[in-house]
Amino acid sequence: MPVRRTRRLVAAAVSAVLIGLATVGCSEGGAPAAAVVTVAPEGHADVLAKLPAAVDGTKIVVGDAKAPHTVTVYVDPRCGYCAKFEAGGGTVLAEEAAAGTVKVEYVVASFLDDRTGGTASARAANALRASVDAGPGKFAAFQAALFASQPGRGPGGSEPSRDGFSVEHLLRIADGVEGLRSAAFDRAVQEDAYQRWVADSEKAFEDSGVGGTPTVLVDGAGLPGGDALYDAARFSEALRDAGV
Repeated sequence: MPVRRTRRLVAAAVSAVLIGLATVGCSEGGAPAAAVVTVAPEGHADVLAKLPAAVDGTKIVVGDAKAPHTVTVYVDPRCGYCAKFEAGGGTVLAEEAAAGTVKVEYVVASFLDDRTGGTASARAANALRASVDAGPGKFAAFQAALFASQPGRGPGGSEPSRDGFSVEHLLRIADGVEGLRSAAFDRAVQEDAYQRWVADSEKAFEDSGVGGTPTVLVDGAGLPGGDALYDAARFSEALRDAGV
């Protein structure tokens, strides 16, 4: 039908301009190649601990909702490249959000579950959604800890296990975020309380036309230069070039 054909063309056009998808990112569940990751700046944990987060439909919005720029980030908890991004460019986004320069909209996908088996991404996405309810700073800190704790991701960058992010593992990660563990949070993780939201978020990822993760948009436009995602200085420069 013409409408369906138009949607496919729009999706293809969107995918063609998004950052790094031709050479970098998780798309079919393959193991990512090694990439340089910069270390989070000193005091970064303090920045994360103060960042507000709120749920807006299928997105989790970090920072001031009235910030002049919007950065949209598509991630999958099992994507090794997403972990590299959080350790590099992700630290820059947190600093910018704390400064009020940008708000960051996270779309948490779980497509790697379908493509490689298991339900690890969905469990982790559910836990990320639950962390928002725990108050300011909890989502940002938990997300950073979660990506840094991907199960089965060795030094060669192999894809995390499809059986990873067990309930027990997620709760252990949460132990490292001060004030996150509570009866409500634990129950939400144990009972998959937000599985409907997780499914809706995955659908939003699919409908966006994005072909892989991580993908970063600034005010709706894709950034150029794949490896810049993983280096804080280069990613900061890319943001400046995009007008942030």
